[in-house]
Order: sequence, then C-alpha cells, then structure tokens
Amino acid sequence: MKKQFLLLMLFISGLLPGAFAQDNTGKLTLEESVEIALENNLNLKRSELNLIGSEASLLESKGQMLPSFSLGASSGFRWGRSINPVTNDFESRRIGNVNISGSSSVPIYSGGRVRNSIQQSKLNVEVNRLNVETSKNDITLNTINLFINVAFSMEQLNIAKSQLKTSIDQLKRTTSLVKAGALPKADQLDLEAQKATNELEVINSENNLRIAKLNLSQALQLPFNDSFGIIIPEVGVEGLEIGTVGVGEVYGIAETRLPQIKAAELAVKSAEYGVKIAKGGYAPSLSLSANVFSNYVDQSTFMTPDPLIQQFENNLSQSANIGLNIPVFSNFRTKASVQRARVQKRLSEIQEIEAKNLLRQDIETAYTSAYAAEQSYRSSLVRVEALGESFRMAQQRFEVGAINAVDFQVAQNNLFNAEADLVTAKYQFVFSVKVLDFYLGNPLTL
Repeated sequence: MKKQFLLLMLFISGLLPGAFAQDNTGKLTLEESVEIALENNLNLKRSELNLIGSEASLLESKGQMLPSFSLGASSGFRWGRSINPVTNDFESRRIGNVNISGSSSVPIYSGGRVRNSIQQSKLNVEVNRLNVETSKNDITLNTINLFINVAFSMEQLNIAKSQLKTSIDQLKRTTSLVKAGALPKADQLDLEAQKATNELEVINSENNLRIAKLNLSQALQLPFNDSFGIIIPEVGVEGLEIGTVGVGEVYGIAETRLPQIKAAELAVKSAEYGVKIAKGGYAPSLSLSANVFSNYVDQSTFMTPDPLIQQFENNLSQSANIGLNIPVFSNFRTKASVQRARVQKRLSEIQEIEAKNLLRQDIETAYTSAYAAEQSYRSSLVRVEALGESFRMAQQRFEVGAINAVDFQVAQNNLFNAEADLVTAKYQFVFSVKVLDFYLGNPLTL
C-alpha cells in the first residue's frame, strides 16, 4: 500500500515540480488537490470504516477459541405456601434469598468452524485493506485527470484570446485602410464578423474552463466559487514514449501489483473458507462447561438467620460437564447454508474475472489512447509549423492587398484550429502515457 501511494506521489511531483511548496496565491497545486480529495472523499471513508468493521469481526472470531466466563447474582422474596429451601418443608411465610453464580464454557471441537472463521476473517481484513488502497488509487487518478482538464481548458482559453487579439488588430488596421479608401468596405465587414466569431469562441472557452473547475471542485468536495483556481503544471512531452511494451506485458505486470486484483483473488479464498464453515455444520461438536452456585436464605432450622458468609460457604456447589452434540437432521438448514456458501464462492470467482477483464480493458483503452494521441501530437506539430508559416505569409499578403479578408481569415482559422488540436493531443498523450506508467509501476516523472 505504501509503495502504491509513493508511486502516485511521484506522479504528482513529476507533473508539477515544486508542487509540494506552499502556494501563496490561494490556488491549488496538484499535490494539494490530491490531498484534499483523499481527505474529503466519502467513498474512501466508507472503505476505511469497512476495514475497521472487518478487524472487529476478526477479533470476534479469535475470541471463539477462548473460554467464556460470566457472573450472576439475584435477590428476591416469596410469599404464600412454598418450600423452605432450608428445611424442604411446605410453609406459608415470606422467604428472602440471595443467589450468586458463575459459569464458564469452552469449545473443544466444532467441526473446524472456529478455525476456518478466523482464517476467513483474516482474509476479509486484507481484502478491505486492499479496497482502501484501490479507492485511494482511483481517487488520485481521477483527481489528476480533472486537474489536467482544467489546465487544458486554460490553454484553450489562451488560444482563443490570442486569436481574438489578432482579429482585433487586423480589424483596426483594415478599418483605417477602408477609411483611407485603400480597401473595400467588405473587408472590414468580414473582419468584424470574424471578430464576433472569435469573441464567441472566447466565451465558450471560458464556460468550458468554468465547467472543468466545477468538476474538480466537486470531486474535492469543496464549495465552488469564481476564485477557485489551480497552478498550471509545466507539462511537456520530451522523453515520453509508449515504448516497445505491448498490452499483454502491461497487463501481466499490473495484474501482479494492483490492489483490486489481489482483493478479488483473496475474496475467492475467503469464500472457500465460507464453504468449509458451512460444511462444519454436519460435524459433531464437543464442549466443556463449568458452573459454581451458592445462595443465602433468610430462614434457618432454629428460626434464626445464619450469617451471610457462612451460608454462602455452606451452600456452595460446583459442576462440570462435557457436552457432545451430533447433528442428525437440521431441517435442511445446514444443506442450505452450504449451498449459499457455494453460490457466494461462485459469485466471488465471477467478480475476480470481472476485475481482471476490467483491468485489461482499461489497459487496452489507455494503450490505444496513448498510441493515437502520440500519432496525433506528432502530426499536429508538423501541421502547426506549416500553417504558422502559411499564416505569416497570408498576413504579409493581406497587408499589401494581395489577398482579401476571407482568404486571410481562412489562414488564421486553420492555424488556431491546428494549435487547439495540438494542445488536445499533448494532454491526451501525457495523461495516457502516465496511466500506462502507473500500470507498469514505473517512476512517474516527466
């Protein structure tokens, strides 16, 4: 568990160097976001409480091997005709008594049910401990994903604002040229329409950023307000690569180290002990018990009460018993218990298969996404470089009147769309590769 959590913290420190430094702006770092998510997540708290409950069940199971001991006392009066416990005669009088007792019992043999219950409880404790670890991993990865979505939305907003600024600058210049009669009015109208389109794109980007922040704040269980923000990590792709590792190898490594797979496997073993416990109902049971009893009665043969301690000593009695119980017919209760235990074992086996299938599907998705994002990122780099040069030339030609505003807008839109696609591919590539690194257990640093 500590090893898994350390890897995730390395991931955090890799995405954001200096994330462990205190932020003076009030904005959240990635490390702070993960800490808050782990502290506030209710599913994690529920998993931790389940672990405490399973530990209590283990304590209870171990206690079944120890002798039980209890003490009791009672006092009362009788009126009317009854037997005098001192003289054993029927008398009509008030008789007072004080009774004290102690009893103890210990199981000698119970068909292995106690021993198997202890083993099952130990496995259940480990399963719940692994479930806590799984919850922490899921919460951490989800928080990182939401955090990156906010950073991505912020970069998209910056691109939209840059595009709007370019449109405004060109509109100012074109307006001056139209007034001077150097350009037709249509060019100014085209750029005004382009400016309005860019303003809408800025508004949409701002809304997308707000939604991304809202999703992150809700995952952190924090009240959302306009001041909520993050520190954008310096995410780069230098050195990132999928490598030669295939899906099968990634799955083979992840299967041996991820807590959800270990928990599913242990749940099957726990269910096997459940079957043994149920079958123990067919076996005879042997137990040993002992009792101690004494009492005081406010009557005596000579009509004078004996001293309290003396009566307790005189009336002291002890008993010891060995009990053997042989089940012959239990109205099919034992048979039904065995059948239910076998069904539970089969359900656990199905859950193990589901956990492994889900892990394989997640790895396949992450691997495919990483491969596609890498190809998209490499292509986008070339595309942005080419369209950047094309836009620079279009801008020069537009300024000298060689092309009209429509052609200029096409070149501008092509460039900014390519830049937006590049940002999308970059973040998808980074996160997908980091997810694969997490499955492989590699140090998660940039």
